[in-house]
Amino acid sequence: MPAQINMFVLLPPSEGKEDGGQPRTKWSPTQGAFGKALGAHRKTLAAALCDAGGGSATLLGVSGKHLARAQAANSSLVGSPTLVACERYSGVVWSHLDLPTLTAAQHSFARDHIVVVSGLLGAVLGTDPTPDYKLKMSARLGVDHLPVQTMSKLWREPVSTAVNNFCAGHIVVDVLPQDHRGIFLPDPSQLKGYVAVDLVTKLNGKAGGHDAKAAKGLLVRHLFSTTKNLHSMDHILERIKSFSHPQFKVVTKVN
Repeated sequence: MPAQINMFVLLPPSEGKEDGGQPRTKWSPTQGAFGKALGAHRKTLAAALCDAGGGSATLLGVSGKHLARAQAANSSLVGSPTLVACERYSGVVWSHLDLPTLTAAQHSFARDHIVVVSGLLGAVLGTDPTPDYKLKMSARLGVDHLPVQTMSKLWREPVSTAVNNFCAGHIVVDVLPQDHRGIFLPDPSQLKGYVAVDLVTKLNGKAGGHDAKAAKGLLVRHLFSTTKNLHSMDHILERIKSFSHPQFKVVTKVN
């Protein structure tokens, strides 16, 4: 019997993160589903941030107590306590996704089938150990002997390779915002299917942007609120089409 086709959903991280971590956990760059593929890049970034005292206000885009917390976290990444990715992120998308209130089966499936595209980590599975950190995909950081470049440019090739390999034979639903979407370049020779999902306003068809974050979380929750019939592109598109929101409508592009 052929292996069952599964759906993987690409999500962004969030500015808001739960602090701390589970006792006796220690983060290492090589941990998790993508640790072997992306560990070297993670280690380089963690060392660069440590050398930079956690990063400047300009690099991190925050000030005051938020800057102090971010610098403290970024200065001691290796060995810091972890939470799984689906518990670390707590921003608007994630609070409206609200995974803990799904059924046990839906929650378990979602955690195993969410891939987060991250400025520090490249990519993490929903169940991967994740440290507290702050590094936007748009941040410009000089590492090793490479020129100063955005994290999006640094990660594009290794993340695309790692995620295509991990999701090979399955369908990827990309719910990333525009500043993250270019990080992952789908390989049609490996994936069973790929669909990019966007939200636009019903009023004038403009991109939803920041205002659509809550709706995006609700859409992904809608996708995961069933674990049945998500094993073909037709079924996934049907599920997406059945999502309803008073302000936004869904636009899909299938490859």
